[in-house]
Amino acid sequence: MTLQDTPTTDGAVGAVVVLAAGQGTRMRSRMPKVLHPIGGRSLLGHVLAAAAPLRAAQTVVVVGSGREAVAEHLSAVAPGALPVVQEEQLGSGHAAAVALDALTEVTGAVLILNGDAPLLREETLTALVRAHQQAGDVLTVLTAEVADPTGLGRIVRDAGGAVRAIVEERDADDTQRAIREVNAGVYVGDAAAVREALTRVGAANDQGEQYLTDVLGLLVADGAPVGGHRAADPDDTLGCNDQRELAARRRTMNDRVIDDLMRAGVVVVDPQTTWVDVTVEVAAEVVLHPGTQLLGATTVGAGAVVGPDSTLVDTEVGDGASVVRSHVQLAEIGPAATVGPFSYLRPGTRLGRGAKVGAYVETKNVEVGEGSKVPHLSYVGDATIGEHSNIGAATVFVNYDGVAKHRTTVGDHVRIGSDTMLVAPVTVGDGAYTAAGSVITTDVPPGAMAVARARQRNVGGWVARRRPGTPGAEAAAAADDAAAAATDTRTTESADRPPAATDDDQQGRS
Repeated sequence: MTLQDTPTTDGAVGAVVVLAAGQGTRMRSRMPKVLHPIGGRSLLGHVLAAAAPLRAAQTVVVVGSGREAVAEHLSAVAPGALPVVQEEQLGSGHAAAVALDALTEVTGAVLILNGDAPLLREETLTALVRAHQQAGDVLTVLTAEVADPTGLGRIVRDAGGAVRAIVEERDADDTQRAIREVNAGVYVGDAAAVREALTRVGAANDQGEQYLTDVLGLLVADGAPVGGHRAADPDDTLGCNDQRELAARRRTMNDRVIDDLMRAGVVVVDPQTTWVDVTVEVAAEVVLHPGTQLLGATTVGAGAVVGPDSTLVDTEVGDGASVVRSHVQLAEIGPAATVGPFSYLRPGTRLGRGAKVGAYVETKNVEVGEGSKVPHLSYVGDATIGEHSNIGAATVFVNYDGVAKHRTTVGDHVRIGSDTMLVAPVTVGDGAYTAAGSVITTDVPPGAMAVARARQRNVGGWVARRRPGTPGAEAAAAADDAAAAATDTRTTESADRPPAATDDDQQGRS
């Protein structure tokens, strides 16, 4: 589902502008900052997801550093968004002006966001836009009340509560530094008024850049009504500038997801070690054990149990299924199926109802039918296994001939003996058996027993002749001596035993 498919909510705006041109040098990464992943989306993806329910007629994303990668990402997650290039990074005000120049006629307000604020939520932006519309202000800034405002721009209000200025810490006096309401860097305002004010923003500052915050000061000086809306949760406003902050935002986001799941009836045994992306769906009464990671487009059905120590990526888990200490990617696990421990289900694996993939089993591009089992120590690749069949331990589906992959078909109610090699392409018919240790290279008819191994031959005395003096030779000699002694004992006992009575003797005694 793309971001444009998100359901509509109240508080629509005419246009959304996302500022995502910064290089993000403090990330110490070649990846553009806004593309860093967190909770199943990029930083930019989270911002776009939060704004999507507003149903803006136009969405513009200002790109600069890593523009090709960001534009490619946009085409995948928000194909309706227009990337606009800021050739020189001359500040947030300049970036906003570049975006507004790219917009066609805007009906309604324009919402301006930073692309590195992944904790922003739909309800926060909706409340901001609603407050802006109800107050009739020309510009409204999103604010937050924080415990430690160090380094952040302070919101200065007048006696009536109207916002009069945003004062950066380096310019603040002692009274202003004591203010704990800070600028969140999110604005909604009349497009024409913002556009005109941006033409008057200068660059007479230490950085030589045009600041978006100056728009507010210019509008206040013009006598225009300017307001501020305080976010209900200050975490929504947190940005992300380095890897430490990225980790902190990831922790906060995951805590939110886990809390929502538990409120919905999911059993999370250890929230601190359970990680679930925002894109994951988990039904009620699911049990998530410690060390579980549910990533991407994973869905988990009612009553399923996952973990401990399991990672599921883009995987569908049916009702009542179980996955224990396993890694699963792009797979389907049917209802009541069991996986693990220590299984590796690769892309294309599909397990039917009640199927089992057990300990130390690897599968790839395989269909396992209802009630069938691959219990342990096997590799199953490029195969179809019917219903209620059993694959013995250490079986290998030999699917690759060095050039191409080939497929194996195993029918219903089949018994594959342990240590069987199934050399594809090959078919084992319904109800057939293979003998343990066989190498199956041709089709096995239904109901047949396939034996493909050499007849056993024992070479007596080989160890004594070829490995004299070894522990093995000594053990074999001792066993031979013990066997000989046992034979002698049985012979002596037989010689000392009186002859058995004949039938005539029995009749005489009677």
